[in-house]
Amino acid sequence: MNKEFIKALKEVEKEKGISQEVLLEAIEQALLSSYKKTFNTTTNVRVEIDRNTGAVRVLARKMAVDEIIDERLEMLLDEARKIKPDIQLYESFDVEVTPRNFGRIAAQTAKTVVMQRIKEAEHAVVYETFAGREDEMVTGKIQGQDSSNLYVLIDQTEAVLPLSELMPKDRFKLGDMVTAYLAGVETSSKGTTIYLSRTHPGFLKKLFEHKIPDVAEGIVKIKAIAREAGQRTKVAVMATRDDVDPVAACVGVKGQTIQLVTSELQGEKIDIIKWSDRPDEFIANALAPSKVLEVKIFEDEDEDEPIARVIVPDDQLTLAIGAKGQNARLAAKLTGHKIDLYSEEKAFKLFNRPRTHVET
Repeated sequence: MNKEFIKALKEVEKEKGISQEVLLEAIEQALLSSYKKTFNTTTNVRVEIDRNTGAVRVLARKMAVDEIIDERLEMLLDEARKIKPDIQLYESFDVEVTPRNFGRIAAQTAKTVVMQRIKEAEHAVVYETFAGREDEMVTGKIQGQDSSNLYVLIDQTEAVLPLSELMPKDRFKLGDMVTAYLAGVETSSKGTTIYLSRTHPGFLKKLFEHKIPDVAEGIVKIKAIAREAGQRTKVAVMATRDDVDPVAACVGVKGQTIQLVTSELQGEKIDIIKWSDRPDEFIANALAPSKVLEVKIFEDEDEDEPIARVIVPDDQLTLAIGAKGQNARLAAKLTGHKIDLYSEEKAFKLFNRPRTHVET
């Protein structure tokens, strides 16, 4: 290595922000490891790179003695004084032991180390940039695809959109622009990976914030989301002002406001639910469009979630359960309760609950 190499490191420092001294120290450590492995030695040696000329030397630490016990660590005083004239008995000093072909090894090792550090620095920049953007909506161009993922270019950085994170009706091809939720950023020895999703509840939440003015302004807040992407979603909302109906604000006149969201979701059905801090009331709301006669909450030591016993009119049970159990399943996910549904007739037989006359 030479002065040109030192100059090149200065350029790397300037362009990539990696300290020249950090690079030199890393190269020295890599060369030391290579030397010990090549020459099968554990001798007390070090590698030194001249910061001005780029010259590389391997130095072994030895002691001046009057009788040698271990020649790897010791040298007779007379021989030592040929290297360092003023050396004293039992004083330690450095002896150059640089192999003939070490310059070639040093050049290749230095190149490898520098490239590795540049990659690590680039990965760190990507991580720092995108880790702070998690929970954002991003738009990028599809530039590749394999059997598992779409690869999306966002701000000159490649992100991964797993095919499993696409909605059922999503159809994209190379060159298409796609909007997705930045679900996570992971870093490993192989680099930094940015993960996108179109099925994550956060994607729908961001659509609400972008498409519905009262949500964007904080007048209406989203408290919970339960989603089966591409099919149906329940969104619990509350208003921060008494004069605002949060459900009406999200639905809009003749459903025009919520249609701005559903059009982005290819017709995914969205139920807007009024949130309540009373679990029984919240559960009743969450089971819409079914009517609910009674909700009782029970704690069960064998269950991770509290249990809600819900009674609905006889002709509303099928509606409360929903197709393939979807309505009840989403309501349970939204409220954090296990929901046991009973028709009024069954509740009368099982619990001797009085019948209630309710218009349906």
